[in-house]
Amino acid sequence: MNAREIRELFPILNQEVNGSPLVYLDSAATSQKPVQVIEALDKYYREYNSNVHRGVHTLGTRATDGYEGSREKVRKFINAKSIEEIIFTRGTTTAINTVAASYGRENLKEGDEIVISYMEHHSNIIPWQQVAKQTGATLKYIDLQEDGTISLDTVREVVTENTKIVSIMQVSNVLGVMNPIKEIAEIAHQNGAIMVVDGAQSAPHMKIDVQNLNCDFLAFSGHKMCGPTGIGVLYGKKALLEKMEPVEFGGEMIDFVGLYESTWKELPWKFEGGTPIIAGAIGLGAAIDFLNDIGLDNIEKHEHALAAYAMDKMSEIEGMTIYGPKEAGKRAGLVTFNIDDVHPHDVATVLDAEGIAVRAGHHCAQPLMKWLKASATARASFYLYNTEEDIDKLVAGLVKTKEYFSDVF
Repeated sequence: MNAREIRELFPILNQEVNGSPLVYLDSAATSQKPVQVIEALDKYYREYNSNVHRGVHTLGTRATDGYEGSREKVRKFINAKSIEEIIFTRGTTTAINTVAASYGRENLKEGDEIVISYMEHHSNIIPWQQVAKQTGATLKYIDLQEDGTISLDTVREVVTENTKIVSIMQVSNVLGVMNPIKEIAEIAHQNGAIMVVDGAQSAPHMKIDVQNLNCDFLAFSGHKMCGPTGIGVLYGKKALLEKMEPVEFGGEMIDFVGLYESTWKELPWKFEGGTPIIAGAIGLGAAIDFLNDIGLDNIEKHEHALAAYAMDKMSEIEGMTIYGPKEAGKRAGLVTFNIDDVHPHDVATVLDAEGIAVRAGHHCAQPLMKWLKASATARASFYLYNTEEDIDKLVAGLVKTKEYFSDVF
């Protein structure tokens, strides 16, 4: 793949910010959108904007075909068995909350255990905290190794016969760690638990095969994988989804409504109450086509090379602390760091003045920040449109930041 050619397909990247060419290194927060996705959204609103499933007119049929066609694209993208296992949501957060509110509340009781890790995003912590309070279940954490990775031996110690749910992110949005989900799922199943996977940081960057992973649920967001905001996916095994109750009630998800009782549609529509996110789903389908054309294997290889290059260059800066595993093969396409005596918000501000966009803060991972003994960090995250030149500009900006604050203090 040619990242420079790919970059030209993203209109937003061809601009100057604060007088310098934009260097966008915040794709872990949200990715930019290629013209193919923008045009798909524009075409929907210009040519066949209509509600789905309800009407028999031509526009309604075209909208329904586009919406359900995207569901099939998602199914193939993650190798699910059936479109019945693909539920459109507002994003990863909504998807995980759906599992927690429906499966968790129905199946947990006092004495049961929910197991997560210290590296989780808040969206994979708070829903389980709430379910634990509501059901009397116990929330347990898998501790991390010194480099931020998860040891399977530790997983075996924490997951017990009382564990009913294990929920782990596939790739850390802070450490870049790529977790051994297939092996963790096997340990969970050996103890009678289900496996929930936060795929927000993995679905955009690597091939996912839910059947091979044997996970029970997978959640991910469209906006991190070149798709629109406000659209995401919950994959769930059909046998589990069939037993779960919807968490939102109203139009679209019903079969029959009486005065005092109602019944639900079959999967997947019983979980999609109200007018669905039609344009978002169509845009996500276009994003999947785009990523498939480039190839997820090519994207992953490119990002790993960028991460290794960034690690080498950034490690040469005196006073630089880089978090997570040092080996390139253990790290996805992001680098989280701090510079001695410089607050990460100041780092991000100086870089922004140079047209370089990075993230600074706790990254919705405050328990992990506590584990790292850091109040906040800065993060540069890479995607298919980034190049080594972008990293060279980042490193030059970091050197300038360090020199500026050395002069100030």
